[in-house]
Amino acid sequence: MAKKLSIGSWAYTFGPYEDDPVPFDTVVKRLGELEFDGVEIGAFKPHIDINDYPMRSDRDKIKALLAKNNLEISGLAADFWSHPGPGTDAAQEDDAYFKLFKRNLQLALDLGSPAIRVDTVDDPEKGVEGVDRQTAWDRIVSVWQRCAQVSEDHGVLLVWEFEPGFMFNKPSEIVAMANEVNHPNFKVLFDTCHAQMCATVGARQPGNKEALGENGVIELARQLKGQIGHFHLIDSDNTLHGDETSTHAPFGLGILKFDEIIPVIMEETGYDGEWFSIDLCFWAGAWEVTENAKTFLAPYLERY
Repeated sequence: MAKKLSIGSWAYTFGPYEDDPVPFDTVVKRLGELEFDGVEIGAFKPHIDINDYPMRSDRDKIKALLAKNNLEISGLAADFWSHPGPGTDAAQEDDAYFKLFKRNLQLALDLGSPAIRVDTVDDPEKGVEGVDRQTAWDRIVSVWQRCAQVSEDHGVLLVWEFEPGFMFNKPSEIVAMANEVNHPNFKVLFDTCHAQMCATVGARQPGNKEALGENGVIELARQLKGQIGHFHLIDSDNTLHGDETSTHAPFGLGILKFDEIIPVIMEETGYDGEWFSIDLCFWAGAWEVTENAKTFLAPYLERY
């Protein structure tokens, strides 16, 4: 299946853009001009915060804006970070996390998003305060099974994005999470930059460091065969942004060998989704390098 190309809107709001974010409608207009196929929506301020667009009519205006600029939605990254993570005591109280998830699932449905993103939220080294790691793991598995089912009932794919900045970031944990949730509507969101930092560098892993060698991105992708539901493509320079999560270096400024990685993605992982999404999160010049990123990937999309 030929892939469509999108980019995450959060690249123009996070980090260096926090004090002067690019408005969502400006992002959409520019992506339309560059002939992207779609946009991946950051569903948090200052873009599409769920509380700022509470009504179906509000959300229809976003759909109309996208349609006017010939764009689809590749996925929705909901704001779970402003709330207790799925492994916490607070997330269990009154079923708080699951209720929050359903609110964001409704936003995804109203906007026409085919997928919704989650993560483990809590710090990989500190873990969940007052909760042992196994209990946190079991809670996350359980609630994500429920989230996957309600998402499946409404035709939206649930994807988990692992990264060095959140709990359970070792390759064996990433594979085990997919296997233990064990739901056909639960898949891994595989970010090439995060894969490099988790599977090659072993960044921010508590206890004994676990890595898969110099070709960690490829090896992890192979271990997740049949479990990958979405891809974020971006380079890595083997560093962390702010000592927290992966530096999302523009294509060509990192060390990833996409001539080797993309064939594996396309031919060996069993990925049959429609989309590849560019992620320039926290990059100071994201706005300026957006066109170059699309140009870099164009030959690969044509070739495969």
